[in-house]
Amino acid sequence: MRTHESRFSARAIFVLLPGLGLAASLLLAAPPVSEWSPPVNLGPSINSAFSDAAPALSKDGLSLFFTSGRPGGMGGNDIWVSQRSSREDPWSEPVNLGPTVNTAFNEDGASFSRDMHTMYFNSDRPGGFGLRDIWISERAHTGDDLAWEEPVNAGPGVNSSAGDTGAGYLENEDVGTPLLYFGSTRSGGPGLSDIYVSAQAADGSWGPAVLVPELSSPLDDQRPNVRFDGLELFLFSNRPGGVGLTDVWVSTRETNVDPWSAPVNLGPTVNSPFNDQQAFISSDRETLLFASNAPGGFGNLDLYMTTRDKRHD
Repeated sequence: MRTHESRFSARAIFVLLPGLGLAASLLLAAPPVSEWSPPVNLGPSINSAFSDAAPALSKDGLSLFFTSGRPGGMGGNDIWVSQRSSREDPWSEPVNLGPTVNTAFNEDGASFSRDMHTMYFNSDRPGGFGLRDIWISERAHTGDDLAWEEPVNAGPGVNSSAGDTGAGYLENEDVGTPLLYFGSTRSGGPGLSDIYVSAQAADGSWGPAVLVPELSSPLDDQRPNVRFDGLELFLFSNRPGGVGLTDVWVSTRETNVDPWSAPVNLGPTVNSPFNDQQAFISSDRETLLFASNAPGGFGNLDLYMTTRDKRHD
């Protein structure tokens, strides 16, 4: 269960095991030490009584974009942003991105190019190719979080007649071809939702999506969030071997031309017996944001944060 401590709350994770009481901890099956700290709730300045999910942190760590179904938006789910003056300051009251980005339909799952000029997000608005498409919006000034231009569809290379969501952009400096990873329910993969990647052409369009088999399973695999250097990728999945209903998993590789490793569950320090999803790794590699509906939050899904020491890779 979770308890609130001023702005934040830490999470202790327990599960009912056959023949054991509620106090039987999942740490019985965990690695001896997790590199991630126990998650803390981002508090009532960010979280509401409604669903707050799909976090994305700006490169400088001063803007937090996320999806919310709270009142005051344009439609079902909207994209909101909260800001802070420094990494030590509290987050401000979230602001809706407004009608240029949000519509009477659902907009969610924002992610960004490395330079923060381009935003990728999901929407079921009219004009797409399928149930849910990935859309792209640009801005000239990265200092203005509300100055987004009219979104355009990512096109048929990325989108299909099925659901295409959770885009993660990789600048891919080692190879020179930007990549867009995303989840899709299209046929042709091993599971209900699988991980695909599309390469950007010289004219800026996105090429035909290709299945990433090492990241996909017979169940649901979604929102691949790739670290800026392309060597670590987080996704959420209900594949076997997890702690709860959906868990956060991580995959790594040595170089940008190597295949991804088999995803590894982050374990019970981060994951709970409930839904833990849509992780986002910060540019400094030290902070992981994600959404969870484990008990102890403020609403349906809340945003949480876990940290680790800086990696030396």
